[in-house]
Amino acid sequence: MNHAIVHMDLDAFFVSCERQQNRELKEIPLIIGGGDRGVVASCSYEARKFGVRSAMPIRMALRLCPDAKIIKGDYELYSKLSHTVTEIIQERVPVMEKASIDEFYLDLSGMDKFFGCYQWTQEIAAAVKKEAGLPISFALSTNKTVAKIGTGEAKPAGKLRIEESEIRSFLNPLSVKKIPMVGEKTFQLLSRIGIRTIHTLSEMPVLVLQQM
Repeated sequence: MNHAIVHMDLDAFFVSCERQQNRELKEIPLIIGGGDRGVVASCSYEARKFGVRSAMPIRMALRLCPDAKIIKGDYELYSKLSHTVTEIIQERVPVMEKASIDEFYLDLSGMDKFFGCYQWTQEIAAAVKKEAGLPISFALSTNKTVAKIGTGEAKPAGKLRIEESEIRSFLNPLSVKKIPMVGEKTFQLLSRIGIRTIHTLSEMPVLVLQQM
């Protein structure tokens, strides 16, 4: 593996922050968002089982999961804990990019000379859990896109290593929805011509896709 790129993502970050402050919130359907007319900013995995998703109107979320508890959210707390996690990661790796409040990319290329990259990342995740009290998932591969998709497959509180020789077999069966920045409209457009998996997409001529 010439390049060793890790994507780390805090699991249901806003929910995890709230649960860190209040243990009574653990293992119940939880929605972070504002008011009846607001939207879901984040939700627990318990709520997701009922179909609740981020950016969904609160009223729709409550129809799907009537027993969910709604919390407006403490964004000052989230920012503070995000900063704590950033410092934990930053002091342990040579190159880090903070992609969002709860997402990080690490470049560990060459670190295998000193540490096993996968083992090293596991230790970083354990440090985040111990020092910040927050669960985090990660995937290690050769580039950012594969690593990010890998983290999505590993969640929650999971870990995944995708060697260069395994990339195609890992990606091929996945829905094109798993590709970062492919939203519902793009998925529907691709579906109309029979492209639903990454494998099918990879076999399409580039010119056809450009014309679409």
